[in-house]
Amino acid sequence: MSDAIKAPSSVPVGVDTTRASIARVYDAALNGKDNFEIDREVLRQVATVAPQVNDLAWSNRNFLIRACRFLAGQAEITQYLDCGSGLPTAENTHQVVQRLQPKAKVLYVDNDPVVLAHGRALLEENDQTLFISADIFKPQEVLGKPEVKEFLDFGQPIALIHNGTLHHYLGEDGPEIVKTYTDAMVPGSYTVIAHFHDPQTPEHSAIARAMEEKFTHSPMGSGVFRTHDQIKAMFGDQELIEPGLVLCDEWWPDGPRVKPLNQVEECIAGGIGRKV
Repeated sequence: MSDAIKAPSSVPVGVDTTRASIARVYDAALNGKDNFEIDREVLRQVATVAPQVNDLAWSNRNFLIRACRFLAGQAEITQYLDCGSGLPTAENTHQVVQRLQPKAKVLYVDNDPVVLAHGRALLEENDQTLFISADIFKPQEVLGKPEVKEFLDFGQPIALIHNGTLHHYLGEDGPEIVKTYTDAMVPGSYTVIAHFHDPQTPEHSAIARAMEEKFTHSPMGSGVFRTHDQIKAMFGDQELIEPGLVLCDEWWPDGPRVKPLNQVEECIAGGIGRKV
């Protein structure tokens, strides 16, 4: 444990260390250092039914990296709206896309105080990156911020990223949330979604629902495993890029698979839609 985690004076203002944070739980799953005991407790609880729970975070993160390479390289997108960006890791959205599109602009949105503290550091290192505080599940709030309209050109294509976020929204109107964002974007824009997945098979549904039970009753309080059709509905009438909505690890993997996916890796799906 780092000194920053041990020292109470180093905890950012507004951080409640008695309640787990979605961003910090992900950080813990990715072996990061910006998390507290309450966050690691969430993973321990889920691990009682799914010992490989950390692989949810790795599948989610690795899918994002491959998706960003596609968007910047093949689709040549130069504007990104990354909702629920989480804590910085070795491969952040702006780092991936700016290797291929050096002038690409990335706007991060989050409302976690720890994430906000790191977001300010991103601003210092990169003037093509902006970080704002807002509730990503209130798209009108996000889109209505003057700095968003100043930073992004909504007359040009934008990539909307909801990677590992919508399964923390407990309502049934997830598709409407995404649609509000995409309605503000021009044709040729893209949407990236990764989501906890109930495969609806005897072999994997039980583990998906067991993880959901643990996540939603943990100190984090959220983590819904939706079906393929429920997740696909979030893309609305967008055209899904091949291979469509599939397991995150099966979306254009970097190489041949030499070992089978484990039960946890079978329970997170992702895809990219294109507005036509």
